[in-house]
Order: sequence, then structure tokens, then C-alpha cells
Amino acid sequence: MRKRHFWPWVWVVLGLLYFFVPLIATFDFSLRARKGVLSFDAYANVFDDTFFYQSFTFSLQAALLTIVISALLIVPTVYWVQLRVPRLRPVVEFVTLLPFVVPAVVLVFGLIRTYSSTLLNSRAGGYSLLVASYVVLSFPYMYRAIDTGLRAIDVRTLTEAAQSLGASWATILLRVIFPNVRIALLSGAFLSFAIVMGEYTIASLLAQPAFGPYMNLKASSAVYEPSALAILSFGLTWGTVALIQFLGRGAPGQTQLGGVR
Repeated sequence: MRKRHFWPWVWVVLGLLYFFVPLIATFDFSLRARKGVLSFDAYANVFDDTFFYQSFTFSLQAALLTIVISALLIVPTVYWVQLRVPRLRPVVEFVTLLPFVVPAVVLVFGLIRTYSSTLLNSRAGGYSLLVASYVVLSFPYMYRAIDTGLRAIDVRTLTEAAQSLGASWATILLRVIFPNVRIALLSGAFLSFAIVMGEYTIASLLAQPAFGPYMNLKASSAVYEPSALAILSFGLTWGTVALIQFLGRGAPGQTQLGGVR
């Protein structure tokens, strides 16, 4: 019995060391911008850089827009497939797995080749193409999170109950389905957010001022600031996780049908 309790803790400790020792070393290195003294000069230099705020705000807006578009595309699709055409589920799963098969560099070169004379001629067109690419990259994560959430509830019964109360399809989606997949949607949104904030290939080849290319530029032109950016990115990720946990508090998986008219 003691051995059974001992080995799981060994693997937990090894896992924590594997993840946190490099993080601690990176944080320690980021504090050595001033010779012989531990200081936050590297962080101050990052925050004093106007390009940091511009790139971060740009990627933040792109991430939020990606999450909204992905949710509006995938939730109705998964709901309709599960309710009406379950035989198409393997086809939808295959389509959402294509971002794993097609590398990002191949995707962006195809987009540049196709839209170089149209969308890429304007700043708004390039931004739209970037967001559309991020929506495609988020498909595997958003789809599986939402599909798991919808399969955990009785979609058919909720739909029939809402229809018996006179609800339209739009009302069912907005006031019944979306609230019941809130936790799953937040999980997919977090993964999509993390992907967009750290993405480099598509943003750089489309010449967009995103956070990923900014971090890469700092890594090639500075010494301590890239480590500070890595720590800030890690803190941002964990802050997002904490926000999702806060917003997702409640009774996950509990079906509800309230306020339908």
C-alpha cells in the first residue's frame, strides 16, 4: 500500500520539476539585466516599448474575434449534426482535423497565392485573412470541446421542450444551447486564445503586427527582454485559466431551459 501511494507522488514531483525548473531559470535570467543586481529592468524595457502594447492589443482583438466567429460557426453546426444528421459526424470530425494535417506555412502560402491581388491589397483585407486563418486553426479545439459539451446533455429533449413553448431556432440556440455548453465553450475559447496569442508563422508571412512576431523580433535583438516576455506570456496564460475557472463556476453539465418564450 505504501508503494502504491509512493510512486504516484514521485511522478507528480518529477512532472512539477520538469515544468517549473525551466520557468524559474527563465525568471531568474530575466532579472539579471543589471550587472550584479537582481532587477526588473527587462520588464520595464518591455512595458516602455510602444510596440509591445500595439502587438499585444492587436493579437488580443484577433483572439477575441476568432473565438466569437468559431463559436458562431461550430456550435450551430455541431448542434444540427447531433440533432438531425448524426451520420455526418465523421465527416465533420475529419474536416476539423485538417489543420493538424495541413501545416500553417502551407495554409498561409495558399492564402497569399489566392488573395494576393484582392484582400492583401488593403490592411483590412490582410486582417480579415489573418482572423479567418486563426478560425481554421481553432477548429480542432473548439469542435471537440463543444462536441463533448453537447453530448453531455439531452439535446433532443431540450429542443422539443423549447419548441413546445414556441421558441424559434435562433431562440433555442441563443437561450438554450449556448448556456448549456458554457463550460465547454470556455475550454475551447481558452485553447484558441492561447494559439492566437503565440502564433508566429501566419502573422509574420501576412505581415501583421501580432504578438508572436513581436516576441520573435525581441528574441533576435535583445538579451533579457525575451525572457521577460516569456514570463509575461506564461502569466497571461495562467491568468486566462483563472478567468475561465471563475466564469465557469456553477454546475457543469446541468441542463437548463429557462426564460424561453
